[in-house]
Amino acid sequence: MSSRKFSFKYINSIAVPAIVSGVIEPILSLTDTAIVGNVSINATEALAAVGLAGSFIATLGWIFTQSKVAIAALVAEYLGKNQLDKIIGLPAQMIGINMILGILVYIVTYALTVSIFQLYNADHLVLDYTVSYYRIRALGFPLLLFIVSVFSIFRGLQNTFWPMVVSATGAVLNIVLDVVLVYGIQDVIPAMHVEGAAWASVISQLVMFVFALILLFIKTPFRLKIIFNIHPELKRTINISLNMLVRTIALNTSLVMANAYATKYGSNYIAAFTIAFQIWLFFAFFMDGYASVSAIVSGKLKGEKNYKDLSLLVSTITKYALGVALFLLLIFGFAYPYIGSIFTKDKEVISTFNTFFWMVLLMQPLNAIAFVYDDVFKGMAEAVTLRNTLLKATFLGFVPTLVVLDYLEFKMLGIWIAFLVWMLLRAVILRIKFVKLLKLNLE
Repeated sequence: MSSRKFSFKYINSIAVPAIVSGVIEPILSLTDTAIVGNVSINATEALAAVGLAGSFIATLGWIFTQSKVAIAALVAEYLGKNQLDKIIGLPAQMIGINMILGILVYIVTYALTVSIFQLYNADHLVLDYTVSYYRIRALGFPLLLFIVSVFSIFRGLQNTFWPMVVSATGAVLNIVLDVVLVYGIQDVIPAMHVEGAAWASVISQLVMFVFALILLFIKTPFRLKIIFNIHPELKRTINISLNMLVRTIALNTSLVMANAYATKYGSNYIAAFTIAFQIWLFFAFFMDGYASVSAIVSGKLKGEKNYKDLSLLVSTITKYALGVALFLLLIFGFAYPYIGSIFTKDKEVISTFNTFFWMVLLMQPLNAIAFVYDDVFKGMAEAVTLRNTLLKATFLGFVPTLVVLDYLEFKMLGIWIAFLVWMLLRAVILRIKFVKLLKLNLE
């Protein structure tokens, strides 16, 4: 591949659809947060419940969608080799495995819902709302695994347009249904409170599932034909997925602990943390639109053994990602006094939010660097490197920092300082690994 392809136009042809597609999920979560946070009955408890259940569903999603890295990386690698015909049956086998996993996860977590959220320190009305919301919304989990798998195929094919179209369709539908089902329509549809937000998400995912299934057949060379002979690359795909699973468990250890500690501090704290974390996720997915160009293109460059252009790609994408981070930092910095009130009218929640949200903003340039290197290693299917990095960042960085600062009663500042240490270690370790990789392959 010629380095001339890394022009502004080329990068944005991949990044812009990826950004739109990527920010859909946090936008949906932010929509749920804003709409539920402004209900007239028990708004603070409802907001806390949606935050807890949403966080757990995100945790499950991150854990059980790790085959997406393997699927996208292998499709991109074989595209670079011009040998897609050799993996025609592989995606179907992985999609089948994912769908079975999704159904099993739903059955098990449905039975254990109360116990799961008691571990998050939820109780009384918050626990009741959380259980109701989760048991409905998790119906869409098997559909989510299918959608993510199809999106991964498109990413491997260097196509982010169709995932964007599917995601945008689901987002618009979800927002409309959120308003209708949460607040209701007088004399037509009763207000369903937190359960309405859950049903809105499930219906939207069902529509996205149908759309993604159709596009798989008409826009890719892959099919869902059942092939009983195990594909030669299936073992490698599962190995990558398992390493990414360990990585994601380490990643989600940080997220679960952060939620548990925030909940321990009180309803106002977990509500404020929910708002900040949803915005943090929005930032992450927005910046990852540019960072994901590294993942989408690096697998193809690896297949071509073109490490010179890989180096140029990463340096170029880093500049774009940093630009996006600074843009978001400035916009939200100017809007700082008004952000909390968008999501809740509770003055105590807003006051708590304002005491620490500045840290979320200052982290963004560091996050941008970490995301770029994270994605380039995903694109090359370097799962062991990613696994080991997250284990070190979580258990040598985040966990001890959080425990110590909790003991010193830093509360919310302690949680976000722990996240800062976590992201710093991820960025530094992966940067060192990447430099070594280039030196090995360019000598």
